[in-house]
Amino acid sequence: MFLQNRQTGVLVKVLNTDSLIDPMEQKISGRIQDGQEEQDPEEISKNDLVFPSGERLPRCWMDVDYRSH
Repeated sequence: MFLQNRQTGVLVKVLNTDSLIDPMEQKISGRIQDGQEEQDPEEISKNDLVFPSGERLPRCWMDVDYRSH
């Protein structure tokens, strides 16, 4: 799955979708898609990510207390 860094517009390949949908996890492991060679995995804050369409990630992936809002 690919997401986009909302500040730079660079695509990020999500390496673990379980951590992406887990609201207890604040960061995901991903590879920035920049250049021709595959980049090393790095920790990326979910707050910095959006879908390539520009849509924000669902609240239930980000906020443990999403039901109380």
